[in-house]
Amino acid sequence: MTAMFPDRKTAGKLLGKKLATRFSGANTVVCGLPRGGVVTAAEVAKELKAPLSVSLARKIGYPGMPEYAIAAVTDTGQSVANEVEVQTVPKDWLNAQLITEQKEAKRHAEVYTKDMPARTLTGRIILLVDDGVATGLTLRAAIRGVRTQKPARIVVAVPVVSHETAEILRKEADEVVALIEPKGSEFLGAVGAYYEAFPQVSDQEVRALLQLSLKT
Repeated sequence: MTAMFPDRKTAGKLLGKKLATRFSGANTVVCGLPRGGVVTAAEVAKELKAPLSVSLARKIGYPGMPEYAIAAVTDTGQSVANEVEVQTVPKDWLNAQLITEQKEAKRHAEVYTKDMPARTLTGRIILLVDDGVATGLTLRAAIRGVRTQKPARIVVAVPVVSHETAEILRKEADEVVALIEPKGSEFLGAVGAYYEAFPQVSDQEVRALLQLSLKT
């Protein structure tokens, strides 16, 4: 299969154009999930002329398989887990990981938002943007974290998500918008497979994008 998107920025521009007819202006806040999701979110925010922020959630990988998420936690402590998989790991280990990753999410929040104005989410439309979704655990944690701030609406907006995961997300978000939503075996299983270029994104890049958004 040919990759659907050249890179995260292009995917973000396309996603922004799809969202622009319904969401724009200061009452909408675009919250990217670091790190790659912020690159996509920055382009969405440009298209909508909306403020850019971040939503911090960290995944917890299966022991020995860190890329396979079995749980996720936000910087403020909201968590979600794959209830089947967490039964296969020691509870003490999982609790320790939740504490560790929450602390790491808090540290990242301080790095990304230092010297930036606080974004009020109460009563506003929140677009939660990532560069794609596999298990959906990180986004589900992010939804729960944002929900505590009493927004008017939470919309998950992503370039690609499997239909099955999108249906799970629709139970927690108010809406899910995707450019591609493949079903079953049509989903390639890895978000990076949908991109020609899918490089690692640094903390410095995330902070630079957030700082740049203040000038536009």
